[in-house]
This record gives sequence, structure tokens and C-alpha cells, in this order.
Amino acid sequence: MRKVRDFDAELKALNERAKLLRQRKIQQFGELVEATGADALDPDLLAGALLAAVAEKDKAIMTAWSTRGGQFFHETSRKSSRRARGSTEDGKAADAGAQSARGGAGAA
Repeated sequence: MRKVRDFDAELKALNERAKLLRQRKIQQFGELVEATGADALDPDLLAGALLAAVAEKDKAIMTAWSTRGGQFFHETSRKSSRRARGSTEDGKAADAGAQSARGGAGAA
């Protein structure tokens, strides 16, 4: 005999999963905006830039943007892995070296 399926429960579970995925996507977009420094931009400017990117049809420009984005992610992942290694090996020594490379904590 076949097992009876509870379609309502399955639908509810799928809706919950979709809701969690949407929330994660929104959080990741926010983190991306912060990581790129775009959170310092005026919201109207950021929205305009995103709309221009969506409307762009030139494949060469889109390829250049994609390459630049890939480099950004490659560099940030490399930096974060170095930071993780440095904090496990030296601890504060790696943090002090990073601050001196930036000109110290108070220099701005």
C-alpha cells in the first residue's frame, strides 16, 4: 500500500525553506554592499548604479565588470585566509603588523 502524502505539510516546509533562502540572499547582498564599501554611497546613487548595471547590454563591459568582481572575491578570500592563519599562528602580532601597514590605528 502507498504512503499517504501530506501535501499541506510539504507545501508549508517548502514555503519556509523559500523564506529562509530569501532572507539569506538579502543578508548576503547587504554584506556585499558593506564589503565593497558601497555602503558609504548615497542610496540614490547606489540604486542608479545598480539599475545601469542591469540595463547594460555591452558584453565587453559586463565581462570587465565580472572579471573585476571575481578579482575582488579572490583578493578578499585570500586576505581573510591570511588573517585566519595569522591569528592562529601569532595572534596579536599579525594584527599589529596589519595596523602598521595601514599607518596605525590613529592615522586617518
